Amino acid sequence: MLAVSFVALAAAAVPALAADAPLDVESTVVAPSDGVQPDWRVTIKATGVLSPEFEGARDYSVSGYPGLSIRRPGQPWKFGAPDDGFGFALFDSERFQIGPVARIKSKRDSSDERRIRGVHDVDWAVEPGVFVEIYPTTNTRIRGELRHGVGGHDGFVGDIAADWIERFGAFTVSAGPRLSLGDSDFMNEYFGVTTRDAIRNGRLSRYKAGGGIKSVGAAAAVTYDWTPNWSTTAFGAYNRLVGDAADSPIVRRLKSKDQFTVGLGVAYTFDFNW
Repeated sequence: MLAVSFVALAAAAVPALAADAPLDVESTVVAPSDGVQPDWRVTIKATGVLSPEFEGARDYSVSGYPGLSIRRPGQPWKFGAPDDGFGFALFDSERFQIGPVARIKSKRDSSDERRIRGVHDVDWAVEPGVFVEIYPTTNTRIRGELRHGVGGHDGFVGDIAADWIERFGAFTVSAGPRLSLGDSDFMNEYFGVTTRDAIRNGRLSRYKAGGGIKSVGAAAAVTYDWTPNWSTTAFGAYNRLVGDAADSPIVRRLKSKDQFTVGLGVAYTFDFNW
């Protein structure tokens, strides 16, 4: 995807210092001016990200993307990590959420990277799917996403994330491990080298990637609520390609097993009556 997350990896040490504040309260309270309870609470986001140009890339680029979340004002506040896919809950309880999700994955143009010129290009991809969130405690979240590619690839991909979350004052801090998976169709699209690729490039050998774990890593974020409506989030992530992804001649040629992402986002929350 265009993104994941940043500069706050040091925040992983902060939760031990934070108070044991429950997370099932409203993070943002926007009082209705006319005393009428609003139908929805809407949050609009804009995020800038510095991340690899494509899966396994050595070079980095700056990109931006919007975000949108909608919930009932009476629903408990739920944590959202910057590297979550876009989605909303069809079922939402104190300890469990499930709903549709989607991500966008950037294209790969081999002509932009001389070391892999001749390798097949990959178009932009949209990945619709489903997410599940479980809250074992008020301060921990486990999230899983299963998605299928449309466009650039037609494989299945998955992400598993765990976060420790603390709120103190106007700050919300989170940190936790990440794991990404892909089936053979996905892995071959981004990390495989066909016979034609090898001939046209001249330096890469033919390679067929199998499905499995693509990367392991960690992410962290710090959000500051400036007002009941406005907030800013700084975030960062580190992922290391493993398995067949790391063994790919593309990754070995680019020496790009280590993938970093940093970003900064701003969010505006308001009430909406339908």
